[in-house]
Amino acid sequence: MATVVTGAGSGCLTPTQHREQADRAAYDAIGLAQREALGAAEPFTIEKPADTLRRRLLLEQDLPHASPASHGTRDLVPIDRWPDADYLASDEDASGHSIAPDARNTVTLSLLDALQIGAFSSREYQSAKERVFEPALRLDLERDAFRNTWTGALDSLFRWDLDREVVIDARGNTDNPTVSGSESGGALGLSRRLTNGLTFTGMVGLDLVSLLTQERAFSRGVFADVTVSVPLMRGAGEFVVREPLTQAERDVVYAIYDFERFKRVFAVDIASDYLGVLGRLDSVENAEENYRSLIASTRRARRLADAGRLPEIQVDQSRQDELRARNQWVAALESHQRQLDGFKLALGLPVDADVRLDATELESLTASLAGLIEASEDGASADEAPSADTPIVLPAPGRGNAGKYELDETEAILTALDHRLDLRVAVGRVFDAQRTVAVAADQLRADVTLLGTGSAGARRSLDSATLENVRLRSDEGRYSALLSIDLPFERTSERNVYRSSLVRLEQAVRDVQELEDETKLDVRNGLSRLREAREGIAIQAKSTVLAGRRVQSTNLFLEAGRAEIRDLLEAQEALVTAQNALTAALVAYRINELGLQRDLGVLEVDHRGLWEEFTPEPRVLHDESG
Repeated sequence: MATVVTGAGSGCLTPTQHREQADRAAYDAIGLAQREALGAAEPFTIEKPADTLRRRLLLEQDLPHASPASHGTRDLVPIDRWPDADYLASDEDASGHSIAPDARNTVTLSLLDALQIGAFSSREYQSAKERVFEPALRLDLERDAFRNTWTGALDSLFRWDLDREVVIDARGNTDNPTVSGSESGGALGLSRRLTNGLTFTGMVGLDLVSLLTQERAFSRGVFADVTVSVPLMRGAGEFVVREPLTQAERDVVYAIYDFERFKRVFAVDIASDYLGVLGRLDSVENAEENYRSLIASTRRARRLADAGRLPEIQVDQSRQDELRARNQWVAALESHQRQLDGFKLALGLPVDADVRLDATELESLTASLAGLIEASEDGASADEAPSADTPIVLPAPGRGNAGKYELDETEAILTALDHRLDLRVAVGRVFDAQRTVAVAADQLRADVTLLGTGSAGARRSLDSATLENVRLRSDEGRYSALLSIDLPFERTSERNVYRSSLVRLEQAVRDVQELEDETKLDVRNGLSRLREAREGIAIQAKSTVLAGRRVQSTNLFLEAGRAEIRDLLEAQEALVTAQNALTAALVAYRINELGLQRDLGVLEVDHRGLWEEFTPEPRVLHDESG
């Protein structure tokens, strides 16, 4: 019977305890990386809440589902030999974002609700957090290479030797041919690798041997072994030895940067989808109002035709437009529902759940951009026109009435280069590639290793049970030293690795250049889209005012018999088109504001998914000449 125990101090733990140890190591590494990368640590966990909004919607709205996995991991039925019962146990303190205590009825989400639900329920968001956790576990494994590693072994042996030769004396008696006894022993070992490359391995052991037959002898053995290995050239020095650990530490920092970048992109995507759904809902309302207006127009045309004041063909025209309006209304309804379902999917909610968005968010958006709309409507009342021979001058889009995020281009680019986290990662990869070149060059050198060994004491077995006990004396030990030199005559593989490392350095430099240019392009495009959206608001606000005025005047002309029903139908269609376009321009401007902050790297998003927008400030340039 033998038992061997190895590890770095973990001992004999349960799977639950091992999981908790791994979590502590990973979260500690993540916290340190957050402080290094962001200047402060924030709550981080990959544990899914036990009671998410998705789960409550499925249960409380009695929605169809395929299996308990639809509700979440905590609802799974443990299989046979499931090792970690606590992992599936519900945690009363772990709950999802509780925006609706009662999910049995229609759940209405505000934009802030949607952002927080996405942070708790989105499958994409959860995967992004796990992409931070895995490098943290790899870092813990690299750290383990430089920790004390303990090994332990216990063994116990019982032996019956029945193969001995039978001896018969002069009287005919025979000696007992059976020899039995027990061997018990244990050993404790320690190994440690230092960051300078030195490797130490030591072991101390004890043997207890006892004969159970014949002279019933007993003996004790004690032994100790030590081995020390020191690289003197290739592979020596902290820079080379610690490189895997250094890279693992930097990978966790990069994962933090990537996750922060993801949070900002995700928040803008959610806001874009949210406002897009509300914009489609506004289109539904406009289509419904247009449909009602055309029904009324058809009825009026019918009455006028019956009175002989309108040709029958104009009644048919009105009826055709009414049918077209119904088709547009139905299409808008179904398109809105599909877009809403897609948004619920992005949040990680059941697409068949009764969830609606808060329409007042669009009203708040309109109110926040009222200044742009009012300034545009003022210009819609200009009735004076220059003479026909006046030269036509096309005014270029300017910064007049510009929003607070329509920054100076150079200022915006400098801000982005300072704050873009993906650019920081790319620059860091260049430094990593430089270290890789240095480590690869080290592998071209000769191998010179100093190896020292020492041992003292002796072991005992049943065959040596009659010998005296062993004493552990250093002056009776056996010691040796070996200097091993492997001259660098054959380094073809290492040579090619070194050359490849230089190629990867060039690639890393090109990646920085490309990302820097893409960052500038993102900023220029973002500013351009903001200007375009602002001009769109101005144009569509004027168009809406003019279209409304046109509907009113056409109605009056129709009553006076000075217009045809076709004129009214065209005016109503133009009004609906202008209203939809104005809403789309408002939504586009707001989304582009958020998108520009994302591309500048200044949109802060916390662990709950909530953002803090950037307040532009003048950039102060310091004169470093003095």
